[in-house]
Amino acid sequence: MNPKGSRIPIKNKNKMSKTKNKNLTSLSDILDKEYGKKGTKKRDDFEKGFEEFKLGILIQRARLEKGLTQEQLAEKCGTNKGYISKVENNIKDVRLSTLQKIVEIGLGGKLQLGINL
Repeated sequence: MNPKGSRIPIKNKNKMSKTKNKNLTSLSDILDKEYGKKGTKKRDDFEKGFEEFKLGILIQRARLEKGLTQEQLAEKCGTNKGYISKVENNIKDVRLSTLQKIVEIGLGGKLQLGINL
């Protein structure tokens, strides 16, 4: 048994953190290879799509945390279930005013935006 009473051996954390696997590739390197360097059109299009995907996932998670169906959320916001589905699945671009309604009226949250330069 180790000092904490477990039968699992404790490994030296410092030794583990210094070990690097030379076969690993960073996400940044993969994106550079697949979509080009940041600032290229292909990479910018990918980044934009990723941000839209993230938005849909955030709305869906918040809706589920509130225990709402798409239909219930749509009713609270004055829209329809199909629209909510399209926003969550990134099929539909959403206007800022509609996004604000979904977040603030439908989900009872606060919409916060940021700009990174």
